[in-house]
Amino acid sequence: MRSYREPNISPNLHATGTVFNIQRYSIHDGPGIRTVVFVKGCPLHCIWCDNPEGQKRRPELVFFRDRCFACGLCVEACPRSALLEEKGNIEILRDKCDLCGACLPVCYSGALQQIGRTMTVKEVIREVEKDHVFYETSDGGMTVSGGEPTMQPTFVEALLSAAHEDGVSTALETCGEAEWSVLRGLLEFTDLVLFDIKAMDEELHKRLVGTSNAQILSNAKKVAQCRPMIVRIPVVPGMNDGKENLRAVATFATKLRGVKEIHLLPYHRLGEAKYLRLSLKYQIKSLEPPPYALMRDLKEVVSDYGFTVKIGG
Repeated sequence: MRSYREPNISPNLHATGTVFNIQRYSIHDGPGIRTVVFVKGCPLHCIWCDNPEGQKRRPELVFFRDRCFACGLCVEACPRSALLEEKGNIEILRDKCDLCGACLPVCYSGALQQIGRTMTVKEVIREVEKDHVFYETSDGGMTVSGGEPTMQPTFVEALLSAAHEDGVSTALETCGEAEWSVLRGLLEFTDLVLFDIKAMDEELHKRLVGTSNAQILSNAKKVAQCRPMIVRIPVVPGMNDGKENLRAVATFATKLRGVKEIHLLPYHRLGEAKYLRLSLKYQIKSLEPPPYALMRDLKEVVSDYGFTVKIGG
């Protein structure tokens, strides 16, 4: 996919942002083979979030308990007594931790790690450029995801601009919960928007993610007016997987100019272990992924509205 429009300003290659992952060779975040840049910070609190490490804007300490030898070196190194050894187990007192990083060099097993680091646009683009040949042969490119990219608008806008200047197609994954002025600024150098809509009923949306969907739906209409857009619906059993909700989203999408494709994203449990590493409680521990038969039925429901429907990103 070629760039939608050429940049009319030079990107700020020295702009910085907090990135928690750069995933290469992705085929689920836009067309072709893509490099996905995950930035930290999100305004929503989705019960099923599979990237809890992307929720907070700042870097965080993660603890891989199964790698820990309980040698106690991290406890000795911590200047704030934020690490505690008790009965052969290491515990993190997160209210005391200030992310000074003193524990990291002495953790030889790699049990303690920092998730999220400050990167310049130039550093990120250097990583993205490594896969340039795959973009050309597959119509792929760079996708900015999160977290939520609108939480770091200056950095993300400079990143998208730099990718365009380098001839790399761009995609933006967004939940849409942002001021329109912020989201509009990111569209300047975005070729494709992957727009999540969790639920159409406002009260259901509040229960699932903690906020109203009014601004999200308003932004969806505006984005569709100026950029190609794919609507994505995370399908979470017992929460938003009812056919009534799917029909409501599909009906709404029929009014969005240029939207021809909808992706149904089945809930999975791959993010569950991340909660333990961050000392967070996984609220839906007993929930199982939706069976394929249900996903197939929901695909037929949405297809009836004239959309190309894909299961998965």
